[in-house]
Amino acid sequence: MRDNIRIDPRWFDEDTGERINYELNKKFANKVVYGVGLCIALHDVTQVGDSYIFPGDGAAHLKVWFRFVVFRPFINEVLVGKVRSSSSEGVRVSLTFFDDIIIPPQSLQHPKRFDHKEQLWVWEYQTEEGSHDLFMDIGEEIRFRVVEERFVDTIPTDDTEVQTPCGQWS
Repeated sequence: MRDNIRIDPRWFDEDTGERINYELNKKFANKVVYGVGLCIALHDVTQVGDSYIFPGDGAAHLKVWFRFVVFRPFINEVLVGKVRSSSSEGVRVSLTFFDDIIIPPQSLQHPKRFDHKEQLWVWEYQTEEGSHDLFMDIGEEIRFRVVEERFVDTIPTDDTEVQTPCGQWS
């Protein structure tokens, strides 16, 4: 990845490498970057470009190339998570560090039904002895397969200004 980093003049007496690491972690760590995934932590800085100071600003602006540890599961990967909530819209799953996983009803095991009284999804497991109801209780550990990844850009946009995804240069 690459980005511009701004270093305020009050930090000029600090080690530049440490300040770059701090600024990159502050900007990207624990955030979902559009088209990249959930950035966990900075791995390393691979290259630092020249530093520029713009008139009226006083801060140093550096173009930095770096690598981040990123969580981005691949399609068909099987993950283990805990049921966070359940509704007729589907099941929300947590991986403890990431809670935005939604399993829609059409992707749940068949046959299934939503129990409105319990507010839980039920897998109607068929055996030779008959059907057994297996409830997907809140807090229960489940395995699920990734069938799609969807990045939703939630950055507000102004009609007069074009937004570019983070980490890209115009």
